[in-house]
Amino acid sequence: MSTKPILISGAGLASLLLAQSLRLSKIPFKIFERDASFAFRAQGYRLRLSAEGLDAIESVLDPEAWQRFWAKCGKTGGLGFAAFNAVTGEQTEEKQPESLTSRGGRVIGIARGDMRRLFADGCEDAIEWNRHVTGYELTEDGVRAVFSDGTKSVDGSMLVGGEGIYSKVAKQLSAGKLKTFDTGARGIHGQAPSSAFRALGEGVFRLVDTTRQNGSVFVITNVRPGDMDDPNVQFGWTLGGQPGVIKPPNDDFSIVGKVAADIAKDLTKDWHPRFKPLFEQMNEKEAAFWKITCSTPSGVPGWTNEPRVTVIGDAVHSMTPAGGIGANTAVRDSALLGRLLREAGGYQPGVTAAYEKGMRVYASEAVHTSYSGARGAFGIREIDEENDPTV
Repeated sequence: MSTKPILISGAGLASLLLAQSLRLSKIPFKIFERDASFAFRAQGYRLRLSAEGLDAIESVLDPEAWQRFWAKCGKTGGLGFAAFNAVTGEQTEEKQPESLTSRGGRVIGIARGDMRRLFADGCEDAIEWNRHVTGYELTEDGVRAVFSDGTKSVDGSMLVGGEGIYSKVAKQLSAGKLKTFDTGARGIHGQAPSSAFRALGEGVFRLVDTTRQNGSVFVITNVRPGDMDDPNVQFGWTLGGQPGVIKPPNDDFSIVGKVAADIAKDLTKDWHPRFKPLFEQMNEKEAAFWKITCSTPSGVPGWTNEPRVTVIGDAVHSMTPAGGIGANTAVRDSALLGRLLREAGGYQPGVTAAYEKGMRVYASEAVHTSYSGARGAFGIREIDEENDPTV
């Protein structure tokens, strides 16, 4: 096994799960994260885990860590899935998505922040904070990450770009073939005390308002059992709007707090009394904007393989929230690449090529499914892969 560490850019979900796999395989690694800590910015919405995502996570974690992870997951049954007219309160005939449930006929979900902390357990000492990777350079027998301040990392055996949709590693590796497009749709994440959700009951809910002249608005929320009567527990919701409906000031998506909360309240002020507590009682400090993006809808493109560099997660396949498969696809990357590295005893020529060949199959299908779902559910515009500007 090479004594040079595997370098990982970004400390998101896919990067941290890969780090867990490397740790358990006793393969040295280092993680470079541009933020100052996990608490630097909002963690985003609650994630729904598919059967494939759960299988990938379970295949990586040791039994004890898996039990901690599984215990933290919410298991929602109740009504299952129900859709409502947000203004009238009437239930609609929208069908439950086929992939909504995963294990035991229940919807399995977990907060992104909880998932990130669990995946980081035991890997904290390998994280270097305030390290913004802007590229890489190959050495005689390795690779170095290049940082925004002009400094460079130690020599690594391999570099994995997992720093999200703005990944500089992905752009350099693919010579610009990996692209992320702005769909035009926008959203707001929010949280409220679990008591605000009591009128909904247990289940997964989609609320839709088509009365607005400039486009429809929807909310997706998961009301899980066990915590509904505890006012100290907060549940989350995700509000989205068609292009042009939600407009962050100056198109600044770093804004968190009252500005985003006020827009969410205004958009839902005429909703049915059953749903309004989600917004009237929201924790304003936690409200955050989000931009709905999507990678090349036709699938993950090919590029000339570089044996010592590859990419995982949103860096290679950004998805809309339609279908809830983005994070599930990302953890499949971690499991696949981690397994290949374990079997090879660390970096070996051919590992990245084998990973990219396998990843392109399931990731291309996932991106297309997510994009197609968003065309119908969110009213996003059609993407021109050749001529549209990228984010």
